[in-house]
Amino acid sequence: MRCPFCGHEDSQVKDSRPTEDAGAIRRRRQCEGCGARFTTFERIQLRELTVLKSEDKREPFDREKLLRSVSIAARKRPIDAVRLEKLVSGIQRQLETQGESEVRSGKIGEMVMEGLKGLDSVAYIRFASVYKDFTEAKDFEEFAGSVSEVAHNEVGGG
Repeated sequence: MRCPFCGHEDSQVKDSRPTEDAGAIRRRRQCEGCGARFTTFERIQLRELTVLKSEDKREPFDREKLLRSVSIAARKRPIDAVRLEKLVSGIQRQLETQGESEVRSGKIGEMVMEGLKGLDSVAYIRFASVYKDFTEAKDFEEFAGSVSEVAHNEVGGG
């Protein structure tokens, strides 16, 4: 593993342990060139995924990009980081096991929305505002109204 500080090719693993969600192995490494320590994560990848964006642009699936966008939607909300990791890992696993190597970005967005809906309604609305490209305050009002109606009906109020 190349050192991120000096670029030296060799590093020594000092400690390995599973992450909290057991979806990866966390490794503490030490560079044999400069002695700096850094952390790497090893995850299972079942298949290479390509995301089909609008206008038929393609880009490799980026788990970290997905986690960042979910984390932004959940910022300052009472959602444990482990739950966000599990959500993203679950989405990635579903995509990898569906049998297709290309997936539309819209499908990923819908999967994130479905996952956030069960975690936190504010994070759900925040993500939806970007995903559905809200342009006016009334877009928020209408969407938030539909979310609160669903929550009200699920609790048995209507």
